[in-house]
Amino acid sequence: MESTQFYTDVILPLPLPGSFTYAIPVELVEKVGIGYRVVVQFGNRKIYTALVRKIHREVDASRDFKEILSVLDDTPLVSEWQFRFWDWMASYYLCTAGEVMNAALPSAFKLASETRVAINPGYLIDSVTLNEKEFTLAETLYNAKKSIEISRISRIIGQQKVIPVVKTLMEKGVIVLEEEVKEKYRPKKETFIRLDESYSADEESLRQLFDQLERRARKQLEILMTWIQLSKQGLGEIKAVKKEELLRKSGCTPAVLESMLKKNIFILDEKPVVKILAGKPESDPSSITLSDEQERTITEIRDAWTAKDVVLLHGVTSSGKTEIYIKLIAETIARGKQVLYLLPEIALTTQIINRLRKYFGERVGIYHSRFNDSERAEVWKQSSVNSQNDGERSSCDIILGARSAVFLPFAGLGLVIVDEEHDSSFKQMDPAPRYNGRDAGLFLAHLHGAKAVVGSATPAIESYYNAKQGKYALVELAERYGEMELPLIKLVNIRDELRRGRMKTHFSTPLLEQLSEAIKNGEQAILFQNRRGFSLRLECEACSWMPSCKNCDVTLVYHKKSNQLRCHYCGYVALVPLVCPVCHSPGVRMKGFGTEKVEEELGILLPGARIARMDLDTTRSKHSHQNIISSFEERKIDVLVGTQMVTKGLDFDHVSTVCILNADNMLGFPDFRSEERSFQLMAQVSGRSGRKKKRGLVIIQTYNPANMVIQSVVKHDYTGMYEYQIGERRKFKYPPFHRLILLKVRHRDAELVNRAASDLAKKLTKVFGNRILGPEYPPVSRIMNQYLKHILIKVEIESSVVTAKSKLLDILHEFYQKQEFHPVRVLIDVDPQ
Repeated sequence: MESTQFYTDVILPLPLPGSFTYAIPVELVEKVGIGYRVVVQFGNRKIYTALVRKIHREVDASRDFKEILSVLDDTPLVSEWQFRFWDWMASYYLCTAGEVMNAALPSAFKLASETRVAINPGYLIDSVTLNEKEFTLAETLYNAKKSIEISRISRIIGQQKVIPVVKTLMEKGVIVLEEEVKEKYRPKKETFIRLDESYSADEESLRQLFDQLERRARKQLEILMTWIQLSKQGLGEIKAVKKEELLRKSGCTPAVLESMLKKNIFILDEKPVVKILAGKPESDPSSITLSDEQERTITEIRDAWTAKDVVLLHGVTSSGKTEIYIKLIAETIARGKQVLYLLPEIALTTQIINRLRKYFGERVGIYHSRFNDSERAEVWKQSSVNSQNDGERSSCDIILGARSAVFLPFAGLGLVIVDEEHDSSFKQMDPAPRYNGRDAGLFLAHLHGAKAVVGSATPAIESYYNAKQGKYALVELAERYGEMELPLIKLVNIRDELRRGRMKTHFSTPLLEQLSEAIKNGEQAILFQNRRGFSLRLECEACSWMPSCKNCDVTLVYHKKSNQLRCHYCGYVALVPLVCPVCHSPGVRMKGFGTEKVEEELGILLPGARIARMDLDTTRSKHSHQNIISSFEERKIDVLVGTQMVTKGLDFDHVSTVCILNADNMLGFPDFRSEERSFQLMAQVSGRSGRKKKRGLVIIQTYNPANMVIQSVVKHDYTGMYEYQIGERRKFKYPPFHRLILLKVRHRDAELVNRAASDLAKKLTKVFGNRILGPEYPPVSRIMNQYLKHILIKVEIESSVVTAKSKLLDILHEFYQKQEFHPVRVLIDVDPQ
């Protein structure tokens, strides 16, 4: 006899391989579906939100299975194509499905027993209807005035199935996750007014209401007539008008409206404000006038899509790539499809979102890590199909975001745009999955049958090679918009300036003269220094002692604002020593310089200049990027000092001068991509100058003006740089001719790391031969008291990378059979950056 018991295989947000099987109670069988969230007990005491991946009856009858505790959704949260995307990511980047789930879902969707919740600071007792258990929990949190773990809440309300109660209270706006309290999050709501159904559905009742108000309440009649005008209501429909707009248009006081609400003429509805959305478009995309070169480019892209799904748009800085993207977006959403617009940095979204909203208004949504969990959950829902409304698509046709936006549940993706596709910020470093947002975006497009454009003024070597080999279509845009000239680039030899005594701290005389001239003419300037902090290190002049981090093998960086020494890897903080702790000499001096020091010294050398800084230290808060960029756009800042944040795609009308303070420190990094990245950074930041009306000037300070990369930047010669780099990579077996897999062996015991790395390398060499490099110590060999050794695997592009990964996983399984190596972590990074 066939069993009537159903089981489900679920994914847990944990770094554990495979799925886990639970029994489905009879009363929940009809409520469970693929992609639904369910609450499960994992282990003896842990409670997690899991995702249903499969429902079946085929299990080992001799085993006992725990039951799922409850179902959290009425409709699937994750679709089947999303699961396919997750499967690809787990397989390609050699991680678990749970790690992908953890990266994909906002924390608001992953309640667990360790999750901490608190009362919403804006909640008022008795303002929301609650049942007994909800009220008990709300009252407890209200009185506690602090966050509480969900596992403790279970004991407070005397119920094991507590997550559904927490979910309901979150939906009602009564409680929030702990991190939202830290961000002082207040769920903002808008008040809407709708006509009671007894009047909206009955023409005679509405006529009688008119007569009654005309005789007794003229002000109320004015509000009613205004409401009808604003709603443009037809009988049988119930439409709502914003309360604020209704009062403004009618000219009546809130007291008049309140009287009508008490009479049940109007009904008041509160709806959460969708913070990701803007108002109506200001212009139509058809109003954009393209140059002849842009028209040719967009025609070539359309033609290329007939044969290839991916187009590499190689356009010089200020060539008008964004306007081309806007035209392509308009064409895509006109076909009823969605667009994903990926950017490498959150800072870039500030300018781009304003440009997109100008043409698409509320159809644009934003998604990145600076949004709190409720806001990200909101975007998630807005980007998916509303299955309660016959599959009608939500208002978010265009999603603008950083790499994590690839995980959103798109309803019908038609176009993926990857802007500044060369940028290493698209790569997720830690934790797993260590994916590349550009590559994931392209696979996502393939999964949906969508088209894709990857654009850059300085494409990644691999992308340009793929285009040259015919994997992508290549479209070139070689002219700046409006016939603007590319900037003039001047080199300043620091050695010569030092010999002639013309250096003032870190600034050459030509650089200071040009900055003074620009400020005098009412123009703006950008200074690029790819190191934050004040001084890169302290050093004793007597014994050469340098303060270092107690947790990492790096020197501490001095930050003057806080007057502290900080580690940029683990956050360790130390006081500045008055004397050397080794030889007791007072001669402890600062060496090197970062953006903080540049900002201070410029203030002394250019008195009266308005100087600001944009780096990680000044952009930690949610809106700090936007505030700095807006101030610079509004010309409240004369000189903007920054790290690589200032190099990426920003468009400022009045920047005439760009200065690169030290081009050499980028070139000396021990990485096969260092020359490519140095060219990209210098070329990108150079492109910020002279973007409107006037040719810009770029000053590059260097000890080695003859360097090949620097000369390529001066000549705006991307092709020359590419040809040299592609030759080097072919010779030394690097991408795009070989795929790389980096293994990071990590543990607190240095000797154990050495033994484990050596053992693993020997096992790998037996299978992969001379494709193995290492084990070697990385430049920073200890981080957060974890010692590191790296092993690099090179796989020929012609070989099967799937086979290579399968062999690697077998070797790792064999490696962990040795008891000694159980505590050692081996992190896998596919296509490391």
